[in-house]
Amino acid sequence: MTAELVRGQNHPLSQARLEIRVSAGTPVVAVATLGDEQGTVHGVEWVAHPGTPALPGLEVSRQAAADHRLAVDLGAMPEAVHRISVLLALPAAGGGGPVRFGAVAAPFVAVTGLDGTEVASYTITDLDAESAVVALELYRRQGAWKVRAVGQGYAGGLAELLTDQGLPQAHQLAGGINEAVAQGLARSVPAPPPRTTDGDRSRQAAAPARGPDQGGPTPQGASGPVPTQPTSSYGPQAPGAPTQPTSPYGTQGTPAPGAPPQPTPPHDTQETPAASTPQQPTSPYGTPGTPAVNTPQPGYPQEPAPRGPSAVTQPSLPPTGGPIDYRHPRRQNAAPPAPPTAPPAQPGQPARPVAGDATGWSMAERLYNQVWGMFEDLARTMAAYRSAVDFADSRMEKELDQILSDPRSRIGGQGDAAREAARAKYTQLVDQAREALDRDLTQLTAESEVVEPALPPAYAGWDSPVWHGYRVPMDNPMALRLGDLHLPECAQLRIPLLVRLPLERGMWIDSGRAGSLDGSFTDAHDLRRLAMETAVAHAARLLAVHPAGEFTVHVIDPAGSGGQALVPLVRTGVLAAPPALGAAGVTDVLGRLTERVDLVQMAVRAGAADSLPPGLDTSEQLLIVNDFPHGFDDRAVNQLRYLADEGPAVGVHLMMVADREEAAGYGPLLDPLWRSLLRLTPVPDDHLADPWVGHAWTYEPSLVPAGSQVLQHVLTEVAAARTKRM
Repeated sequence: MTAELVRGQNHPLSQARLEIRVSAGTPVVAVATLGDEQGTVHGVEWVAHPGTPALPGLEVSRQAAADHRLAVDLGAMPEAVHRISVLLALPAAGGGGPVRFGAVAAPFVAVTGLDGTEVASYTITDLDAESAVVALELYRRQGAWKVRAVGQGYAGGLAELLTDQGLPQAHQLAGGINEAVAQGLARSVPAPPPRTTDGDRSRQAAAPARGPDQGGPTPQGASGPVPTQPTSSYGPQAPGAPTQPTSPYGTQGTPAPGAPPQPTPPHDTQETPAASTPQQPTSPYGTPGTPAVNTPQPGYPQEPAPRGPSAVTQPSLPPTGGPIDYRHPRRQNAAPPAPPTAPPAQPGQPARPVAGDATGWSMAERLYNQVWGMFEDLARTMAAYRSAVDFADSRMEKELDQILSDPRSRIGGQGDAAREAARAKYTQLVDQAREALDRDLTQLTAESEVVEPALPPAYAGWDSPVWHGYRVPMDNPMALRLGDLHLPECAQLRIPLLVRLPLERGMWIDSGRAGSLDGSFTDAHDLRRLAMETAVAHAARLLAVHPAGEFTVHVIDPAGSGGQALVPLVRTGVLAAPPALGAAGVTDVLGRLTERVDLVQMAVRAGAADSLPPGLDTSEQLLIVNDFPHGFDDRAVNQLRYLADEGPAVGVHLMMVADREEAAGYGPLLDPLWRSLLRLTPVPDDHLADPWVGHAWTYEPSLVPAGSQVLQHVLTEVAAARTKRM
């Protein structure tokens, strides 16, 4: 499984021969430096750059390009080398390209094996005026190699960066590199071709540009002594060049003896849906390939659409100097790797399902897309079944009407035979539709049985064994499980309801008197208690799936009616403060969160995030409000609406536990509040409308099993991690 690194994080390397793949979205220069134990670069012969692309055990590209592949053989590194730094730099000004990384998409760097399997990856964000950056470094410690995500940028370019690494001839070498790159910009690697057929997972190698080793112009080398170079893996040896030993990676197209074939680099791909595909309304997960509609509907979860296996669309790069969307920077430059393939099936049997059998850059993203695909498949097969049954009904009614319209066939044996034939045809059509439905449900059930145990904590139910070995994560999750969805024809097949993080909408847990579908909860007190327990389960999951200190929970319980349900959060000490009671507590909590939203908004709009007060908690915030509107005056209601509207954009989220009918005293003032929240229920309820295919999905919340201690265990781990961080 790929380790997705954040700045400063390291990961062990178990292979000696590696590739470092760079995707930047714009031509960049790739340079690698060799350093001693202190990271000092002692001379130009310790630097691999376009003018000197190959050193023992190391090779870089000869030109500026949007995509690079650096070859590294750790076993061939000299004993004096303890650190290999991978540097990225924008070509020097004058070529018409961007001059700072803040104006381009975030570069993505991945360390892979020779078979293309990713070992670790890192997306370099938060760059602005820098024109050169240390992307990552491979370092040796106690005889073992590791990779560390660095992300250190330099506004002074390569010269400043190399000077910081202790290179005496930094400015001269930087000038030589820029000169070599300037002569090679016209032959940068072209954009990769699109896929030739829809759904084709194969990768086409980009046509290499003609370099000096392929008959192109020869760039001027950098000043300083240049050691004897191994042959580049980017092309054959130029005519007249001095005899050179073979690179440990061999020449391109000719692997080294015993080396496995090298995969081709990933490319941008885009799949265009068929022109005949009709425009479809939004499903509970969102319309495939498009974001959810902007106008939310009550009780209808409209989340950003996941990219399922059938809709992998690459967003176009923004123009130079425009706003950059860093949410999925890797998708702007390369297609995700192919998903794992299922083992061969027996003759006449369907292929066995495999967990993660969907596109995505990480296992979590592949599982997310696979869950979306299961939801989509179930919706389609159920729509086909219901349509077939409706057709059989209408056909039988039409045939019976024709029989009854003829007076000669209303009575007697002829009429009875015609009616029996119509009913037999109806039964045959329904049986055929049911057979197809059962076949699809069997396949989906088998896939669910494989996928469910493989889900990470953020996606797994509270009854999953993954929680028993829970440890506080290091990275933010991609999505969160809020419950399960199912349809009445196949109630045993449950599809996880996953919403993307960070939350774009607040949640409203309905504690009204509607009760459950089976009528098991009709008592208003029991329903309110269960609604608060549902809110606690969702809050605990949000705390558990975020790194320590990256998510904070506040509670407003004016009347103290939720005290019993809040015991797990209070006893473990994971709340920011004890639950706020009474009108004074409501005013205090809402005032502090409103002030936080105001400060962060002003800082973001002014581009002065560093000017926030030192004591301000910049983590994601969740406010649980119980028993609304008790204890709320008009000012508090307006603050609550403000947090619901403006809070999600700056990391403040709302979770209401309330009965809408009880809040009707405020009139239509609160209607926009309810419509802006995602309505959930503490008991199974079929309130989730799916206008995509016309289904009403039954939602069932994800609750902790009765008598289970998993919630206490998880919250104890969260509290311990928060204590260590302080």
